Amino acid sequence: MPSKEIDRADQTYVSFVREIKARVVSARIGAARAVNRELIGLYWDIGKGIVERQKKHHWGNAVVEMLAKDLQTEFPSVTGFSPRNLWDMRRLYATFSSPEMIAHVAKDFRQRKGLPILQQAAAEFRADEKSIQAKTGLSELKIREFLPRLVAEIPWGHHRFLLDKINDPAALLYYIQATAQFGWSRNVLLNQIKAQAYERARLEKKTHNFPAVLPDYFAEQADEALKSSYNLEFLGIKREVKERELEDRLIEQLRDFILELGYGFCFVGRQYRLSFGDNEYFIDLLFYHRFLKSLVAFELKVGGFKPEYAGKMDFYLNVLNKSEKAPDDNPSIGIILCAQKDDMVVEFSLQSKTNPIGVAEYHLTKRLPREFKGKLPTEKELRTALLMEPQKGM
Repeated sequence: MPSKEIDRADQTYVSFVREIKARVVSARIGAARAVNRELIGLYWDIGKGIVERQKKHHWGNAVVEMLAKDLQTEFPSVTGFSPRNLWDMRRLYATFSSPEMIAHVAKDFRQRKGLPILQQAAAEFRADEKSIQAKTGLSELKIREFLPRLVAEIPWGHHRFLLDKINDPAALLYYIQATAQFGWSRNVLLNQIKAQAYERARLEKKTHNFPAVLPDYFAEQADEALKSSYNLEFLGIKREVKERELEDRLIEQLRDFILELGYGFCFVGRQYRLSFGDNEYFIDLLFYHRFLKSLVAFELKVGGFKPEYAGKMDFYLNVLNKSEKAPDDNPSIGIILCAQKDDMVVEFSLQSKTNPIGVAEYHLTKRLPREFKGKLPTEKELRTALLMEPQKGM
């Protein structure tokens, strides 16, 4: 059969080019990750060597400066052997080999939480259950063998940044796993720390029906993408607003909103039009999540959560799945963002819903510490007191 001219606009060729581009990008990312793992592995071994020999031979801190100078002399074209960098290598090993960190990693092993690498390692180590310590769930030796693999999941610059910013071992472990899983840059990581992502993810309850309506593997991924509350301080709102004004502000500062949502969210549109029968409906904000491969619909509410909001969102998701979802997409997800919520009311409202829906709070200013909640007057009480004050002097 004779060959034919190829039209660059031919969809078969366009699809072929797209596949090759995706493969090239994947290979480059894989190569970069492999290089990073080797580098972090080297730094881990250097840090470990310094700690162990200082302990064994009672060497003082001067050994770090001396080693840095000798390595720079031996490898003049290689960067990374400054005294400060060697101190950070020592700090990396000392931090992650501490009893506190061992305990937190063991806890994550038992709960099968975090990165796929953590889940995989936990499964691998189940073969050693006879030697597992009852208290930690895994022997300390096995965890120490795994730790270099865990720290190699993120770049060195991120490690130095985290070691400077985070002291709590549990928070440090959380940010490392989240950075590796969602590909956070250092700027995004800084924003997540400032927004107290760890505290909100671990200490506050998420309310959704994901386990009831989604496969286990996808329910876990969707749970990771949802926060229990969202920090909208960047909007600069100091007064009561209507829902449309809140939506306007979010669109004006869309970049900051996407950073708050988390890595993977791509904006599709506002007041997104849906047609069903002879009627039209509008979703406040519609996003697509690259890693969940799902449409994510947001409904904004300036007041507290009401049960009817769940029914409305369930309907929207049915229409989205029928008319907008691509054949290889996962089910669409709904998030109702409101000023406050009662977890019991949310739970009962979602019980009969067939689509994945989450309910989260937002706050526009720094929230009151928990120990002060209920101990200060409400805005209404303050207004009443101020209005009554002049009458006392009459």
